[in-house]
Amino acid sequence: MLSMRFIRQNLPRQRLAGWTFIEIIISIGIILLLTSAVAFMATKYIDQAKQATARTQVETLALALNAYYIDCKAYPTPQQGLAALWEKPAGVEGWNGPYVAKPIPYDPWNHPYVLKVPGPNGLPFEVLSLGADGAEGGTGNNADISSAN
Repeated sequence: MLSMRFIRQNLPRQRLAGWTFIEIIISIGIILLLTSAVAFMATKYIDQAKQATARTQVETLALALNAYYIDCKAYPTPQQGLAALWEKPAGVEGWNGPYVAKPIPYDPWNHPYVLKVPGPNGLPFEVLSLGADGAEGGTGNNADISSAN
């Protein structure tokens, strides 16, 4: 006759609560797949946000240049650049700045904004962000953002 101890030892054991290794690997794979899809979509929105930021900063600098012109009766020279909106250039009469709240920032792609005096098409000036590539021209994310548009 079989003892109870032998029967208990040889009966199939109940599955313990928890996840198997395979279930964990599949779960991690699904999480990685979803995360990569979200990251891919986020880069599109990051590029759009950078372009919107550059447009806003170009418009703000253009307004500050007009305020500078009202006080000084001239726009800053290309040598003085946009820094003239933050610090008084030597020999400028009527400067009543600073005309911007902070020192002139770089554009969202970490390139300096460009001031052209005179601007294109008879405009008195142009403030320009050269886009992601940092060179004039380009399309998409590399397109220039100008106050002359």
